[in-house]
Amino acid sequence: MEDGRLSALDMSFLCLENSASPMHLGAVAVFHPAASVRPDQLVALLAERASRVPRMRCKVGPTVLGGAAWSEDPVFNARNHILHHRLEYGGRDDLAALVSDLMTDPLDRNRPLWQLHLVSGLEGGRFALLAKMHHALCDGQGAVGIGLGLLDGGDLLAPAEEPVRRSAPSPLSALARQGADLISRPEHVVGDVVGRASTMFDIASAIVGRMRAPAATPLLAAPSGTRRAAFVSLETRELQRIRRKHGGTLNDLLLAVVAGALRHWLIGHDRPVEVLRALIPASQRVRSGGSDDANQLSAYLLDLPVGEADAARRLTRVREAMDRNKAAGPRRGAGAIPVLAGMLPSALNRLAAPFAAHAAPLLFDIVVTSVPLPPLPLHLGGARLEELYPIAPLASGHALAIGLSRYRDGVHIGLYADGVAMPDMEKLTEALPLALAELDA
Repeated sequence: MEDGRLSALDMSFLCLENSASPMHLGAVAVFHPAASVRPDQLVALLAERASRVPRMRCKVGPTVLGGAAWSEDPVFNARNHILHHRLEYGGRDDLAALVSDLMTDPLDRNRPLWQLHLVSGLEGGRFALLAKMHHALCDGQGAVGIGLGLLDGGDLLAPAEEPVRRSAPSPLSALARQGADLISRPEHVVGDVVGRASTMFDIASAIVGRMRAPAATPLLAAPSGTRRAAFVSLETRELQRIRRKHGGTLNDLLLAVVAGALRHWLIGHDRPVEVLRALIPASQRVRSGGSDDANQLSAYLLDLPVGEADAARRLTRVREAMDRNKAAGPRRGAGAIPVLAGMLPSALNRLAAPFAAHAAPLLFDIVVTSVPLPPLPLHLGGARLEELYPIAPLASGHALAIGLSRYRDGVHIGLYADGVAMPDMEKLTEALPLALAELDA
């Protein structure tokens, strides 16, 4: 297998990581088997399927000019990445506590950047699978593609994958091609350079223009290196009924529910705030065709009106703001941070990463991401998938990230927080259904 260079955006996620703020994402999938299953058989099944996914066999290493590349691990053994845990008590809170511990430590850079944790002993004979993957390996949609390849019928479910990761050409080949283009089509090369420079300048200017003093909330705090996870499910039927009542999209409704829940939580802390700014990642896979497994992201900035007491007006303000974001497009404005990172040379990403980490609280207070799943019955070892909770990485200086995933009968919400800054996560989980009920009042 040939080496494949990391894209500039993939490289930025490597550079942003430190011991207190690891840059891996995750997902907790809960399965319900029709009959009892043996954990050792599931581990063997997962190992066999993971071995067939080319990018799961690769580790990252440095290249010349400050870049990095994926290459196949010569001693790869999928079993070394798959661990089994058994819960003594199988409730949702017990699962969340185990996930909190497992997500705390960074992944080993000397090995392929992923782990699978099989968790047995859940109530009702169920089991869970925690997938832990570095953001340099994939974004949320890319992780879904990898996960589908591990499930029953994965060859049919997962998108076709190239045997070699080709996120970017080598510096020498790229330079040679640009030189040839400059000779044969100088106007094309100059126009492309000017266009990229203009886009970068516009995004950078928008970022600087939207920076503000950080809000005085518990959501911005120095990283402690500890983590807490919590899980909440809302019924899709109930959400759709309320969405039809108010109009807009399901995503608008969910963002308004998040805003309402944060309002209740902040009031409980005696920390009233008028606005919290959220970074909303936006996948670019549909626009690019989705053929590359590298990160393909942009993002929007959204002011969550947590100071608005009326739930319906909160939703209206969220919907109008998201409509403006979509009209402008995901590759413009201060939210397009991933687009800007993807245009920078790898060496410059190394230099810019510490500044970006420190500047992030000046731009946004929280990350809220949505990871859709295909509306198909999914199974592992014959067991039916019932719930899937996404876990978004915590940006440096931030205390909370929220992941949303709609699957069949439910929308599953994964809350992932700094364990010191947010010791009372249960109050926020209780506030989510309360905020939905307010919209139905």
